This record gives sequence, C-alpha cells and structure tokens, in this order.
Amino acid sequence: MSYSAFGLVEVLGSANAVIITDQMLKIAEVSYVTKDTKCGGQTLVFVTGSVASVTAAIEHVRENGACKILNSAVISNPSEEMIEIVEMFKARKAK
Repeated sequence: MSYSAFGLVEVLGSANAVIITDQMLKIAEVSYVTKDTKCGGQTLVFVTGSVASVTAAIEHVRENGACKILNSAVISNPSEEMIEIVEMFKARKAK
C-alpha cells in the first residue's frame, strides 16, 4: 500500500483518541488508518492523506484539540519500514 503522509497524534485515553480522530476527519481530507494503545492509556492515532491535508489536521488538533495532545508528528513520504510498522499496528487490531 502507498501512503503520501502519516499524521500521528498521541493522547491519553481511548475516548480522547476518538474525539481527536473525529476532529481530524472533519477538518481535512484525511483517512483514519489505525490506533495503538500503550500501557498507561496513551493512545497513538494514525491518519493518512496528502502532506497538506495531514499537516492541516495535525495543526488543527494541536491548536484546537478537545484534549491535551501529548505528541504529534507528520511523516511525509514514509519509508517502507515505517509503512510496515503501521501495517503491523493495523494487523494487531484486526485480530
């Protein structure tokens, strides 16, 4: 699968992850890819789209998010290894 860019947002709690995902999907032309939850309830949400759309979505939730954003990043033109990591997260959720 090919991705132009990934947007990653880390929040505390699954409910906050749902809210942040909803905000990103409404503000820019991005698609939800997957999420990954770590110990302590930290949830990392992945979206994809064009670099401009992903950047707009990430900037919006950083500035106007409904909860505290722990970390965020935009990865343009992700490497094959990065794509494999995201696909691994997706496969874990599918089980």
